[in-house]
This record gives sequence, C-alpha cells and structure tokens, in this order.
Amino acid sequence: RFSGTFVGNAESASPAAATSSPAVAAASLPAVPTIPVVPTIVGVPNTVAEGVLNPNEVKPPASGTRRARVLYDYEAADSTELALLADEMITVYSLPGMDPDWLIGERGNQKGKVPVTYLELLS
Repeated sequence: RFSGTFVGNAESASPAAATSSPAVAAASLPAVPTIPVVPTIVGVPNTVAEGVLNPNEVKPPASGTRRARVLYDYEAADSTELALLADEMITVYSLPGMDPDWLIGERGNQKGKVPVTYLELLS
C-alpha cells in the first residue's frame, strides 16, 4: 500500500514557486552565449557555401567530371539550374559542400545545377 504523499506532488509545491513569472525564472538561468557560425569551404566561392550558386563563378574540377545521359526532361526552376532534355549528353561534377542530390551540369557554355535522379552517370 502506498502513502498519500509523494515527493513530487504538485500540492506540496510552494505557492511562491507556482506564481513566479517566466521572466523571473529566465533571469535565474545562466545566459548561454551564441556564436554565429558561417560555413566556408576552402577553394569554393562563398556563394556556393551559402547555398546560392552563380554558375558563372563555378569552375569545373581538374579531375572528377563525368558524362551523363539525361533520362527525363527537366525545366529549370531558376537561373541557378540547367534545363534538360531527355536523351541529351552533358558533363557533370560535384562541388564540396553541395547537396548530394544535385550536380553541376554543363552543356556547351551553359552551366547550372541538375538533379541527380534525372541522370544516368556514364563514365
């Protein structure tokens, strides 16, 4: 058989603790400093590290480019993406810190992000 009194019972809490304002409770907690974190990747323009891609600033790596066949038509959502037509061949590569679901695609002098799921990587 259990007794009627529990250590954590709400009835046993002091009335002062129950009526204290959130500002008083927050003031008693230690302040935690916040430090802004800005990701940077050596050798990659800041526009890529911040998630904004300017295709004119992106240079292909010395090695690591691949040929890819486009599986489906793709309409670019904005100027950072490359529109694709099914069955065309493009050159693709990735950049450090880039979302793994996307690659940089090149067709002639056009560059832009392309979704990996629309490609068959060949070489």
